[in-house]
Amino acid sequence: MPGNLELIGRLVMAAALGSVIGFERERLSWAAGLRTHMLVCVGSALFMIVSAFGFADVQSGDHVILDPSRVAAQVVSGIGFLGAGSILLRGEIVRGLTTAASLWSVAAIGLAVGGGLYIASIAATLIILLILAGIKPIERRFITVKQRRQMTLLVERGAMTFHSLHDALGTSSVRVKQFIVQQGDDSTEIDEVMITLSRVSSLEYKAICEQLRQLPCVKEFRDNGIRA
Repeated sequence: MPGNLELIGRLVMAAALGSVIGFERERLSWAAGLRTHMLVCVGSALFMIVSAFGFADVQSGDHVILDPSRVAAQVVSGIGFLGAGSILLRGEIVRGLTTAASLWSVAAIGLAVGGGLYIASIAATLIILLILAGIKPIERRFITVKQRRQMTLLVERGAMTFHSLHDALGTSSVRVKQFIVQQGDDSTEIDEVMITLSRVSSLEYKAICEQLRQLPCVKEFRDNGIRA
C-alpha cells in the first residue's frame, strides 16, 4: 500500500488536473465550472484509492474475496447524475452536453490518478483540454458558420419587434442570433430589419422564410445567404 504522503499527493494531483479543465469551463460561465470539476476529480481519485487499498485488512481474512474495481465502476455510472444536472433544454436546443462530458472525463482522470496512472491522467488532461479549447474555434470556423444565414426584411414602421418576431416564429425563434432594426426615411414609413439565424438546417430555414413572408407587415423579403 502506498504511503500517506503519496496518497495525499494523488489527491492534490487530481485537484490540479481537474482545475485545468474546470478553468476552461469556468471561463465560459458554465454552471459546472472550476470547483465542480476539481471536486469531481478529487472525489473520483479518493473512491479509487478506497477501492484499491481501503479493504486491505478485510481481504486478508479467510474466505473473503473482494473485487476492488466495483467501487470505481460505480463512479462511472454515478457521475451521470451530476452530468445530467448541467444539461439544459432551451426551446429545441440542448445545451450543456459538452460540460456533462467533461465532468465524466474528469471523473475518469480522477480514477486514473487514484490508481497511480500518472502519465495516462496527465495525457488525458491535455487531450481533453485540447478538445475543449482548441477544437472549438475550428468547429466555429468551418461548421457553425455554414449553418448561419442572414435575411433582410422591409416592414411597416414599428410593426416588428423582437417580441413580435418571437411570437411569429414560435419555437424556431431560438435560432435567432441577431436582430437589428434600422428606421428608413420618414417619407417611406418603412423599417429595415436584419435577422441572422444560427445552427439552422436548410429545411428549417425555408420554413422560417415562409413564416416571415406571410406576415402582413412584411413588404419585401431579401435572402442574404450564408454569413460568417
